[in-house]
Amino acid sequence: MQIDPAAMQTMRQVLTGPTGQGKRRGTWLHLLSALMELADGQAELISHSERAWASATFAGTRHRVTLRFTGAGAVEAGEGFIDALAEHEFTIPRQLVADAAVITVQHTALPQPMLEVQTELLLLEDA
Repeated sequence: MQIDPAAMQTMRQVLTGPTGQGKRRGTWLHLLSALMELADGQAELISHSERAWASATFAGTRHRVTLRFTGAGAVEAGEGFIDALAEHEFTIPRQLVADAAVITVQHTALPQPMLEVQTELLLLEDA
């Protein structure tokens, strides 16, 4: 199962305005787009949460994202996603991905193959 392209277009229009201008595209949308690309477009977004994060020297956000891969081909793409995530070089404007980790993985065989992956990513503001 994949995200509906029409729904994605509607979401982008809500965020950026009908002409693609207006509100600035949020960091989270850049991150989700990069994750979906890494998943070869085979994932369905189940959830996303974001919270502020700071240390003595850095500030940023921690994101928790759950993706579902449904069907044999999608599960194969999901396994590739798991293998690639930690070493992937993300390109997100004004952000550095300091950490990207798989938190949980749940496999289901019936009624059809399914893989659900929960990830956590730490993004730091790139000054």
